Amino acid sequence: MLPDPLHPAVVHLPIALALLVPMVALFALLAMRLGIVPVRGWTFVVLLQVLLVGSAWLAIETGEDQEERVEKVVAERHIEEHEEAAEWLLRAAAVALVVIGAGLAPGRIGGVARPLGFALSLGVAAAAANTGHSGGLLVYQHGAASAYTQDAPPTKP
Repeated sequence: MLPDPLHPAVVHLPIALALLVPMVALFALLAMRLGIVPVRGWTFVVLLQVLLVGSAWLAIETGEDQEERVEKVVAERHIEEHEEAAEWLLRAAAVALVVIGAGLAPGRIGGVARPLGFALSLGVAAAAANTGHSGGLLVYQHGAASAYTQDAPPTKP
């Protein structure tokens, strides 16, 4: 049985992955430079980024499913700020995926794409932190969770 609401159950995965990818990418870059890991070791970074993009998409979809109910207790502008942050995260993660994926290419293309992908992953991590922060404000400051409690009166500011 799936949790209801589903959104809070899935939003932590893209945030965790967005923080994990830069660390794994840095480790992979260093390990490749030292000759410990071959270039194909970058595949793990690509797979993590694919999971990040997919989980960010799922988080947005589940958030949209919950939006109407939460709008009854939270001002729409706060929800829109969070939604825009999440969409920015998804776009940034998708762009980073293209570059990180290009890191599997042989020669100069892969050699340039890997450190560039790492740099982009840091920006994605920042976007995830911003998205998570705005979601936390919805729940803890603006009372979004009260949309799911039976005896809570509407608190829409």
